[in-house]
Amino acid sequence: MPMELRTLKYFLAVAEQESFSQAANNVLFVTQPTLSRQMQELEEEIGAQLFVRSNKKTTLTEEGLRFKKRAQEIMELVKHTQKEFAESSKEEIAGDVYIGAGETQGFKPIADACKQMQKQYPKICLNISSGNAEDVTEKLDRGLIDFGLLVEPVDKTKYEYLTLPDRDSWGLLLRKDHPLAKKSKIIARDFANIPLLVSRQTLDSREFTGWLGRDLKSLNIVGTYNLIYNAAVCVEQGMGAALTLERLINTGKDSPFAFVRISPERTSGLVVVWKKNPVFSKPAAQFLKSLKAELEK
Repeated sequence: MPMELRTLKYFLAVAEQESFSQAANNVLFVTQPTLSRQMQELEEEIGAQLFVRSNKKTTLTEEGLRFKKRAQEIMELVKHTQKEFAESSKEEIAGDVYIGAGETQGFKPIADACKQMQKQYPKICLNISSGNAEDVTEKLDRGLIDFGLLVEPVDKTKYEYLTLPDRDSWGLLLRKDHPLAKKSKIIARDFANIPLLVSRQTLDSREFTGWLGRDLKSLNIVGTYNLIYNAAVCVEQGMGAALTLERLINTGKDSPFAFVRISPERTSGLVVVWKKNPVFSKPAAQFLKSLKAELEK
């Protein structure tokens, strides 16, 4: 028998409650033998053990954790679909737009487009999820978001896209008492002996190899990150300097941070991407229309 949505619901309830009895009695309102039989059949169907049962609690195996992620994605997509079709039956344009985005000040045109869209269609709700390029494209490919905002370089061959006018400058985020914070520009040889925190996307892309004259991985990399906020905390605590984009962290008068651009200057463009040959919901189609109008100003 093919897997049913009800089975996924049962599985997620057990995973959340860490107990068959609590999931059965408090969440699902079925008998515990029924729930146990359903989960046993699920394990047989996918050919993997999902649970480790003990007297105290039920935990997930490694396969169970992986299955949980997929089950959550499926149920989220089902909810999106149900809501989308419920809203599409109405004459007014209402519902949700889902956007995944990396951290960048270049999000401003998207925010402006959404502001104008909601003036005309106040029942459209914007849902933003932050993440690096891998997180965003995975959600986009799985249908969990409508659009992604990505920092270049980006493989755009598999997507439709719009290029945003803004470009972000690269540099080092430093504590203000760091010796390099007094410089007007950072040059390649300044990187030689300092501890660095680098985004995983940048580390894997090799985009700085030509600028440095060697592989970025050959430097003193003390940590990697996917979003800059927690990396900035590490910088503040003296762990090192973070190679990042400008304007993501406050470097004003009362801030402990300084940002110094690298030289020769390196910038990255920004693109909004979506699946090729899309079948958009009414709110998603309206967002794209509003974004194009904003970019034409």
